[in-house]
Amino acid sequence: MADRDDTPAAFASEFPAATEADWRRVVEGTLKGASFEKKLLTSTPDGIAVAPISPRSPDARPISSRRGLAPWRVATIVDHPDAAEANRLALADLEGGADQLVLAFAKSRSARGFGLADTSEANLAAALERIEMDLIRLAIDPPPFHGNLVAQNIAQLCRSRRLVPATLSIDFGIRPFAHWAEGGALPQSWAMLTMRVRETIVQLMEAGFTGPFLCADGRPFHEAGAGDAQELACLIGQATAYLRLLKKAGIEPQQAQSLISFTVAVDQDQFAGIAKLRALRRLWSGIVEASGGEPLPTQIHVETSFRMLARRDLGVNMLRSTIAALAAGLGGADSISILPHTAPLGLADDGARRLARNSSLILARESQLHRTIDPAAGAGSIEALTIAMEDKAWALFQRIEAARSGPYFAMPAALDTGLLAGEIAATREARMSAIAKRKTPLTGVSEFPDLGEASPYVLRPAPRTVPVGPFPGMRLAEPFEALRDRAEGLAPRPRVFLAPLGRLADFTPRAGFAKNAYEAGGIAVELSDGFPLAAGGTDVDELLRAFKASGATAACLVGADADYASEAVAIAQALRKAGATMLHLAGKPGELEQALNAAGISSYLQLGMDLVAFLDATLTSFEKSETGAAG
Repeated sequence: MADRDDTPAAFASEFPAATEADWRRVVEGTLKGASFEKKLLTSTPDGIAVAPISPRSPDARPISSRRGLAPWRVATIVDHPDAAEANRLALADLEGGADQLVLAFAKSRSARGFGLADTSEANLAAALERIEMDLIRLAIDPPPFHGNLVAQNIAQLCRSRRLVPATLSIDFGIRPFAHWAEGGALPQSWAMLTMRVRETIVQLMEAGFTGPFLCADGRPFHEAGAGDAQELACLIGQATAYLRLLKKAGIEPQQAQSLISFTVAVDQDQFAGIAKLRALRRLWSGIVEASGGEPLPTQIHVETSFRMLARRDLGVNMLRSTIAALAAGLGGADSISILPHTAPLGLADDGARRLARNSSLILARESQLHRTIDPAAGAGSIEALTIAMEDKAWALFQRIEAARSGPYFAMPAALDTGLLAGEIAATREARMSAIAKRKTPLTGVSEFPDLGEASPYVLRPAPRTVPVGPFPGMRLAEPFEALRDRAEGLAPRPRVFLAPLGRLADFTPRAGFAKNAYEAGGIAVELSDGFPLAAGGTDVDELLRAFKASGATAACLVGADADYASEAVAIAQALRKAGATMLHLAGKPGELEQALNAAGISSYLQLGMDLVAFLDATLTSFEKSETGAAG
């Protein structure tokens, strides 16, 4: 047998080595004089420039997570208000493969309008009946400013069950900053509140519990519209304040770092999600080291973003959450909670919970994504994004640290003065403007809506709430969802006749654009294959007959610019005479605007316009028409 040749195979050796300069030359030829920066550079909502390609980072080193090569914990939220039913759902999740429970109480962020209403030991015992607490991880999301009480009752329950605290894995989740951000105020002085927190932590440690006890929670800021770097700054701002809080209890940073955990929201932006978790570990390690400690991998729990979920086309929610969980797993999350795809509608049933749980199990247990520590290390684009996020977050963190307000400094002052609220509000407004203009498309909401979809079952419908406070929680789809609700509340449903000019091939692009735009607001569309004349142009008589047969009172002209120039004014006049009370045109009017306006065109459906404002005005016209008809 011949000796084996151990020379590495050079599969691409016959191809010349390519450089970034070579790539740029090809790209510049494709752009044909257009700006590289304007066409190919993108920006995150909080202003981080993202290049289309970045060179490999040969000196990068993997960032270790706490779990190492072990699978992340599959977390599920115990949020049913009835303790017995919450227990049944929790047992089903554990039997189905989950190994972490997030105990959500009423008014907590995890509860989303539901959650256990009673924090007593008896109610906790009922919710955790037959659950072996020493075999799972338990994370607590307490009611606002009641973390001390819940922690004490959990400790009492452990004593009642004769459990050894040191053998338990419990994240007590005391999170005063998150509650401050959510409510906009403190129930007592910060000094008094932190003194009580320190006393609780010391008591728990003396009883043998190992923590973590304090949680830096990024979700209130994320759901208020924060960018990734802003969320990171809020996270490390909280955690740094916790280091100071613990130091006053005599706990030095080396020990204190293990008493603090992080809860992070990750959305469907895969690379940004990976970079955010990597940047968080790097930032926190730097702070611990600067504080005199030897950095250890910290505990990071990821909850897939509630902000990204929609109440429409719920199947897309599963895709969004799977991508988010993938990013979290590759980014080194220690535990992941995938929100059920029906969460925006209300309290998820067994089926929705099972789908969420199994998505995480498939990624971890079948796809084996946990087998590599920090697989993104060295990847040029992700390394560049990690460093950019880190720099942007650090700059805001320094401003947080420099904040002063009366008795407060650093993170408390940043909340008290509105520093963070102002920063995040600006990002939120820019983000929502991009969504309204469809520069940031939402599949199933602003793009490719399905007006005939069925609504799935939930155990209880979500309570309707009005966002309040300096950090109002929101979902990105809400403006379009509100429009859909308005349209569905009208009888009959608003309908627009798309009046096609010329040949099918000519009007189809704008007809598809218009159909998608109207349906994003719940407005049905009547569209045909057109009424072209053999000699060119449009058979106006046939078009008018189709309009009258549709029963619509609104019409939108769709066609090519050449057809607009030759026929749009006359056809608009004809539609007006045929009974159209609302006329639009898809595209820019150009030099025809004055004549089109005189013919009855009231609005122009254009690429890049504020579609939410356009649809709002259109629905208002329909509502006025309905009111007039009723009168």
